[in-house]
Amino acid sequence: MVCALGAAVCFGTATVLQAVAARTAATGRGGEAALLLRALRQWRYIAGLALDGLGFLFQIVALRSLPIYAVSAALASSLAVTAVVAARLLYVRLSGTEWRAVALVCAGLAMLALASGPEGKQDGTDTLRYVMLAVAVGMLLLALAGGQLSGKGRSLVLGLGAGLGFGVVEVSVRLIDTLAPANLFTNPAAYALVIGSSAAFMLLTSALTRGSVTTATAGMVIGETIGPAAVGVVWLGDRTREGLTWLAVLGFAVAVAGALLLGRFGEAPAVEEQAT
Repeated sequence: MVCALGAAVCFGTATVLQAVAARTAATGRGGEAALLLRALRQWRYIAGLALDGLGFLFQIVALRSLPIYAVSAALASSLAVTAVVAARLLYVRLSGTEWRAVALVCAGLAMLALASGPEGKQDGTDTLRYVMLAVAVGMLLLALAGGQLSGKGRSLVLGLGAGLGFGVVEVSVRLIDTLAPANLFTNPAAYALVIGSSAAFMLLTSALTRGSVTTATAGMVIGETIGPAAVGVVWLGDRTREGLTWLAVLGFAVAVAGALLLGRFGEAPAVEEQAT
């Protein structure tokens, strides 16, 4: 659980650092490419990217030792980290409801830590590996068509797709038994991991370009928690400690509910708009 929380801290802090860098870079001229180049000159943006990389390593370690449901809920709590760090660095004023949401996330994670059992011992079938690859390809196709979607449900659909893409990454990590090149090249889960992560970032970017940050983030949180948690329990043997299934279910629900209440902190520009 320490590694899962470490990943959440890295991802949540990176969002705020990148928000500060983006705000500074936005003062110049040029299009998106020029904005990215200016942002890359900001030490905060580079630090944010480094934290993202470190968070991903923590995530991999956590997924190799904890049930997926515990890791996915912990990763959703990165929104609570973003909210707290934004309150300090960007002078964002959190409402009473948002502070209570942060407390909900912490309470939910504490319940999960008490109830979580060891990682499931089942390796997963080849069928599941191909299913993950198919879902990843489907999310990539959705990402490529994202610009053609319109309507009020656009942000929710793309955000949910991004969450499913991140969920594919969580499950695929468990389905990769060895890092030996010969095995990686023949393991569908390895391709699912790469395609799923790429599709997820594309979908989330597309969702936040035009639409509600809160709606897109809510869809992402739902997609990256519920589905992977179900796969871990049903197909990979994830279990709770004896007699504490009810506490794990309650903790999972409480942590995800708190993350959904903090949906406006799901992307740096949303935080940036509140800065003084």
